[in-house]
Amino acid sequence: MKQKTLAMIVVLALSLTSCQRESNTGPYEISGRIFVFNYRLSYATYLVTLKRLGTLDTNARMVARFENPAGGEMLETSQKLFPAQEKVVIESPHLTCVRKDRPYAVAIRILSDDGTLLQELQTMVKSDLDQSILPPKPLVDGPAYQRNAAAFDENGKPLTGTMEGCPPG
Repeated sequence: MKQKTLAMIVVLALSLTSCQRESNTGPYEISGRIFVFNYRLSYATYLVTLKRLGTLDTNARMVARFENPAGGEMLETSQKLFPAQEKVVIESPHLTCVRKDRPYAVAIRILSDDGTLLQELQTMVKSDLDQSILPPKPLVDGPAYQRNAAAFDENGKPLTGTMEGCPPG
């Protein structure tokens, strides 16, 4: 009887542990990723968010590399990470040539103070819009956001953007 009870406990324990999430290999997981189109200022950026899952070195930093939709070298950004920071928001430099339904690669490295790799994350970001929805020039200009006359036609309507000069999708 004791062996039967012990066997049931072992089976129950194994079934409970099999339902748990896989252990993460680092302090972060990707919690969101989108393209942001700023219509007023006529630019697009990648926006990736990380959620902290584990502990972090006090002087850790993040380096993110983004596929350049216009072609050429990867775009890079970095920032210091803080142990109390529960969420990290990563924004790319301004982009051109973002195409609808095309996946773009993002690689994120979490580094310790001495440059040791703590974690590497990779993801793809896809837009549901082409960058042609943005006007070719910012709609506003200057610190007071004055209307930018160069962004409007003679009837006062915003000029439409194009994908001219962009690599094929």
